[in-house]
Amino acid sequence: MDYHLNHLRELESESIFVLREVAAQFENPVILFSGGKDSILMVYLAVKAFYPARVPFPLLHIDTGHNFPETLKFRDDLVEKYNLKLNVGSVQEAINEGKIVEEKGFNASRNLLQTSVLLESLENGKYDAAMGGGRRDEEKARAKERFFSHRDEFSQWDPKNQRPELWNLFNAKKQYGEHFRVFPISNWTELDVWQYLSLEKVPLPNLYFAHEREVFDRDGVLLADSEFIVKKPEETESIRKEMVRCRTIGDMTCTGVWPSTAVTVEGIIEEVATTRMTERGGRTDDKRSDTAMEDRKKQGYF
Repeated sequence: MDYHLNHLRELESESIFVLREVAAQFENPVILFSGGKDSILMVYLAVKAFYPARVPFPLLHIDTGHNFPETLKFRDDLVEKYNLKLNVGSVQEAINEGKIVEEKGFNASRNLLQTSVLLESLENGKYDAAMGGGRRDEEKARAKERFFSHRDEFSQWDPKNQRPELWNLFNAKKQYGEHFRVFPISNWTELDVWQYLSLEKVPLPNLYFAHEREVFDRDGVLLADSEFIVKKPEETESIRKEMVRCRTIGDMTCTGVWPSTAVTVEGIIEEVATTRMTERGGRTDDKRSDTAMEDRKKQGYF
């Protein structure tokens, strides 16, 4: 009989191979979990990769304190469902302790403040590999990443000094104090992710499906109204109710929402297949400069 894998099963197989390589080559890996669909996919693949054993990696969530409440509930339910260990790094605690200074003004966001909290959490946990759901199709800086992405002793990334990964041979050699960021779903696209989640019937936060929410326009991005956002005068940023959904999930202050009528995964797949706007086109933190993502990654952002 002919043995044939469709492209989704090939991607699944590749990601599971990478997850198992991490377990084999590193002493203390961790999965970075944001509550978004890509990190949920990562957890689901890890469950598959090591079933019937428990997932051998803890989850690390960097909590900005400005998350969607739905994200935190889904995170806690997922941890309980798969009997996972969860560690949380708190941006609010770092602010309270004077380690970082919160931004002020209309465009203030805690998204940038995650970097120092992430680095401290990785250091405290003595993690030598941090896995995340970054994909090459999301953003030009992420397209430069390898599966195993080396970070120096200052947790900085040098895009010009990437190691070759010929024939899927991953070089995990490092000096003391260095670590790796690992991207098991690098080769997936947004459409691949949604098609796979539909195929496997993976539960997702309701934020991804069309729902009525109070929103307002800011600089071409539709933002969900929140107590965490300092709004401009009502005549320039008036609040209205609209049917919207999230394509990415992050800090409420910088995560844009999209007008949508998609209430099923099949409806989302149809939207993604026909849209001309990139997935992160609604993230205001990516619009601060042309190289915003790459600059943050060099500083230690995931």
